[in-house]
Formats: sequence, C-alpha cells, structure tokens
Amino acid sequence: MAKRKTTKKATNQATSISSLDYLTPRQIVEELDKYVIGQNAAKKAVAIALRNRWRRQQVMGSMRDEIMPNNIIMIGPTGVGKTEIARRLARLSGAPFLKVEATKFTEVGYVGRDVESIIRDLADIAVAIVRSEKTAEVRREVTKAVEKKIIDLLLPALKRGPSFDTTTDYEIEQNKTERDLLLEQLRAGELDARMIEIDVEIDSMPSMHIMGPFNLEEMGIDIKEMFGNAMPKKNKRRKVSVAEARTILEEEETDKVIDHEKAINEAIARCESSGIVFLDEIDKVTSKSSEGSSPSVSREGVQRDLLPIVEGSTVNTKYGSVKTDHILFIASGAFHVSKPSDLIPELQGRFPIRVELSNLTEDDFVKILTIPENALIKQYQALMESEGITLEFSEDAIKKIASIAAQVNEEVENIGARRLHTILTALLDDIMFNAPDKLDEKLVIITEQTVGDKLNAIVKNVDLSKFIL
Repeated sequence: MAKRKTTKKATNQATSISSLDYLTPRQIVEELDKYVIGQNAAKKAVAIALRNRWRRQQVMGSMRDEIMPNNIIMIGPTGVGKTEIARRLARLSGAPFLKVEATKFTEVGYVGRDVESIIRDLADIAVAIVRSEKTAEVRREVTKAVEKKIIDLLLPALKRGPSFDTTTDYEIEQNKTERDLLLEQLRAGELDARMIEIDVEIDSMPSMHIMGPFNLEEMGIDIKEMFGNAMPKKNKRRKVSVAEARTILEEEETDKVIDHEKAINEAIARCESSGIVFLDEIDKVTSKSSEGSSPSVSREGVQRDLLPIVEGSTVNTKYGSVKTDHILFIASGAFHVSKPSDLIPELQGRFPIRVELSNLTEDDFVKILTIPENALIKQYQALMESEGITLEFSEDAIKKIASIAAQVNEEVENIGARRLHTILTALLDDIMFNAPDKLDEKLVIITEQTVGDKLNAIVKNVDLSKFIL
C-alpha cells in the first residue's frame, strides 16, 4: 500500500485549492442560475455550505478541526435540478466530486459494493484532478523534451568527436539548420504521418487473479504498487507515427517530471478538505418501522454502514488513508413512498440542512428551454449547425412545448425537466434524420403549428404518450 506522508506543505496547499475563494454565496448562486432554473432555497443552502468550507480554511489553530461540514439533504421529485445543482457546484469549486446512487451499495456481508468504495473512488478522482493540474504545469518543459527526442530520432545531431574525427564545422552547422527546419515542421504537424521507431516501456507485471470474497482494490491494496518495483522494467521497440510517438513520449516524460508522492499527498489533502459526495436516491434505502421484511433490514444496514463514513472515519485507499470528517455529503431523494424521518435517527442527525425542491411549472419549462447556457434548444441548434442548418424556434412554439411537458408530467408521470428531452426528441426526430440529405434547406423554423401537428395526437393518446413521451 502506498504510504502517505502528511506534510505541512501539503496541508497548506489544500487551503488554497478552491477557485471560489473570491466568490460570495450570492455570487455562487448567480453562477448556479446560469444552469439551474428556480430552486433558490437549494442554491442558497449549497452556496452557504461551500463558502463555509472556505471560511473553515481561514480559521487558525485547533478550532479548524472542530468545525464540521453542514451536510445537506435535498428533497424533491426527479428532474427538478437536484443532481445538476451538486454537479455545477463541484465544477465551480474545482473540488473532487463523486455522484453515487445509494441503491448500488449493500450491507457488509452481502454481495455488492461496500460503502467505503465511495471514498476510494473519490480519492481516485482527486488524484486524477491533481495529476492533470501538475501535467499542465510541466507541459512546456515536457513538450521541449519530447520534441528533442523526436528530432534526435529523425536526424541525430552531429558533434565534434575525437581528434581524428573528420566532421567539419560546415557539416555541423548544416546539420543544425536541418534540425531546426525539422523542428518547425514538427510543430506545424507536417511530420505527423512519418513513421519512426521508439522504445516503449511495457508492463512486466503479470496479471493476477486472487480468489476470495473481497476485491483487493476494495481493501485499499494496490498489487502493482506492492510488487511492481520489484519487477524489472522492459522495453519494446515499436514502429509508430510521429503523432503517436509524441503522445507516448509525452506520457513518459510527464511521469518522470511530476513528483508523484507530492501529487498524491496534495490530492488526499484536497479530497479530505474539499471533497463532495452526492448520495442520490437516499430514499430508496429507507425503511418504515412497520416493515419487517429482509429487504428493509438490508436497507437499514446500508444506512448504518454509511453512518461512520458521513460522521467521520478513516478509509484505507491505494494512495494511503483518507479521513472523511470534512468531506461534504449532499444526499437527495424524491421520498414519494417514504419521508426523511424514515431514515435511522443517527443518519438524519448527520444531515442538518434540509431543503425541499419544488415541482417545475410551465413557466419554468420555458426558462429551462431558453435561459441556461446549456439549454436544450441551444444544444439542438448547435447539433444542426454542424450540418450547416440554422434551427429556430418561435416563442409560441417554445410555450407550446412547455405546455405539453407540463401536461404530460401531470397526466402520466412527473419526471420534471427530463420530459423536455423526450418531447424535443419526438418533435425533431424527422428533421434530425433528414438533415444530411436536404443540403439546400439552410433554415428550419419550428412554429406552434409544427409542434401541434407533430405532438398533439400523441399527447391525446394517454397510453401512447406513456411510451413515447
């Protein structure tokens, strides 16, 4: 198992990792407004929770360790923005973020994933983020080294040898000029198709399958880390294109330049101090007190297994131990057939902030279709633009689509904004299918009549709308 050194330097790095150091809760909400319509109470709660993480980092002394995160539970039907709020929050902060479904986990002793794998997965994400950042920091240095290697393979440099060497100054200068020209061509991509031979390091570690009830990865044990260093490194000569060689050599050079132990220490510190876990479908592991069946007992077992992770414990990963005390947990559930009070009391107490998200109205659907930076209509317009076609929607058409979405959600099943996906798919499927063949049609306008002609018959047929919309 990789040993982790908790250094003061790594801890200090973790205190300045957030890109939200300068954003107030109000500004965080404004950023979320660009992607999520409504749900102001939920946005306010997560904005305060995130700002509190930054505030905690500014606290000096032992008090910092005493300040626990205010975990949040979001209550609301599917498709109203619970997941999107959490996902956008993580992107804003640049924090390690993991979304998991509570139903994927089983009580210890049953077949299925154990809850500690949540933290192991979060650690993987944190390490990937830090490595990506470190790679970006050394990109210029790595690029220069790789370019030199490729030029050396294409045209070795001439150097003055022993006293009896007949190489002239003119030949050395000519060689330098030719190498400079090759470098210009390499940077312009003109040599990408040329074939060269390089030595590629291959994995000498044989694949091993350990028979047993536990996955070694789940136990926080990295077999390659344990035995890989004892195995001799092997190289294999390969003939590849310059473009492929550049990718291979960049990975090798980056691996040499980056201080992996330091990167892992920083990643673990970041995971512990700013990691966010989104526990979706938490309502699916609730059980009412009147139930006594074995599934309900198992669901309660999952809750009890989650409890130490949320309360604060230490989980072994292949990078070292991770403390979960200051990881922010955001749980969500529709709670159609249960209520938050059906969770075991201890787990309820670990989610002190409760936010109820409201159902989306017809006006909300209009805004969702048009306002967010990733609005559905904007997405379809971008897709059609790739075919050279301009796709436009009239205001009446957008209102009609919103009206149908609200109507179908009310009559069939309420799946929130996800209904807009199915409606737009049904509305535009013929246009999307025929677009490549109608090269002369550069403008397509969707009107209220277009929407009505395409969807009214489906909406009126409740049985049909169940399957199509």
